[in-house]
Amino acid sequence: MVILGIDPGTATTGYGVLEGTLDRPRVLACDCIRTSARSSTAERLKTIFLHLNEILEEYRPDVVAVERLFFNKNAQSAFAVGQARGVAILAAATRGIEVREYTPLQVKIAVTGYGRASKPQVQSMVKMLLGLREIPRPDDAADALAVALTCMQADAVESRLAGRGRRMGT
Repeated sequence: MVILGIDPGTATTGYGVLEGTLDRPRVLACDCIRTSARSSTAERLKTIFLHLNEILEEYRPDVVAVERLFFNKNAQSAFAVGQARGVAILAAATRGIEVREYTPLQVKIAVTGYGRASKPQVQSMVKMLLGLREIPRPDDAADALAVALTCMQADAVESRLAGRGRRMGT
């Protein structure tokens, strides 16, 4: 299975592509799509959309996992993240790719086992779980890999539960 994880933002959208299974994940790519603060919102969203389409074309993921919007104190920033999320979901939907969404809490629990884990703790676990020499940089790329790992873990749990159900005659 190939999973594209996305950490959306209008200034920086992180992405990470994983292949394989939870016990043998392999990083195919991770980086960020950056947009200029001098560009209009429409131009920034277009840049994100076009780059995501290139990534989707190159890696052909089975699933796109997107971090779900977390509304913090800054409504302006929440709206901007929401717009980038919408573009990411649209890019996947136009290609008929399944989209799964995960909250920051779900990502923290999946990657570290602790819902109040700090950003550095999550990134250290991403490094360890993926067998990387260094924490992926920039932070948004590491966060996108964490989202992809969350999706991979959820898929592994679903597979195990489905297997148990068959053995039990359900």
